[in-house]
Amino acid sequence: MHFADVECGKRFFLGTGRPIALGIGDDEIRGSAYMEGPVQMGTADAFSSVLGTLMIGREKNEDDKNKPPRSLWVKGNTRLEGDDGTPNALNITGNTTQVGDTNTTGNLTISGNTSQNGSITASGEVTASGITLTSRKAFDIPHPTKKGYRLRHICLEGPEAGVYFRGKLKNDKIILLPEYWKKLVDVDTITVQLQPIGAHQDIIVRRWDAEKIELQSKSGIPIHCFYHVYGERQDGEYLISEYKGESIDDYPGDNSQYSHNR
Repeated sequence: MHFADVECGKRFFLGTGRPIALGIGDDEIRGSAYMEGPVQMGTADAFSSVLGTLMIGREKNEDDKNKPPRSLWVKGNTRLEGDDGTPNALNITGNTTQVGDTNTTGNLTISGNTSQNGSITASGEVTASGITLTSRKAFDIPHPTKKGYRLRHICLEGPEAGVYFRGKLKNDKIILLPEYWKKLVDVDTITVQLQPIGAHQDIIVRRWDAEKIELQSKSGIPIHCFYHVYGERQDGEYLISEYKGESIDDYPGDNSQYSHNR
């Protein structure tokens, strides 16, 4: 059976039953539609079997002169909930652009790159490219020197948003700090550790500022040493490492500046 343009002034039902959500009698929603599914949209050969209640593939309709680059464009909020026995509630082949919020109940698995403009809030673990954000910040990568092995390290933790600068100094008395430190690091939090190389030199820190550390040795002996310079970032609030509360929601500072595990 073939139709030309079809107009439906009231509602369109395909299947049995009458969906309560679309209203009954005087409460019916004009222009609404109901389908039992599964429903496939786009190219006929986009799917080889039923993969979800709604399957959307790229269109190849020659009448469409716009040739949209995406399979699905969503304007507004989207809510995806776990399946109820079907393989997937929503299966999309192709790119998806969404304007609005996404609320996902259940697991979210992404294969490929993800670009996010804005903050991401997750209750649970977030795994990306070998990095898992939990109460222990770890990274796990293929071992750089042993074939068939992997390497796992844990990030250093401390009660501050600390940064460091390290190196080796020889025949000089000035440690030049990175140029950006003057806007990144609170100069009053700077500390310096020195380790003489070869012989005792009685090295001391004579003075410092946001750009350099000036050293002095006993009787003008040429300085040869390793150094570590530490400081606390000034481009955010200072961490409150201990606080009274039952959950992270009780934190007395700005929670949006931190990643954390509930």
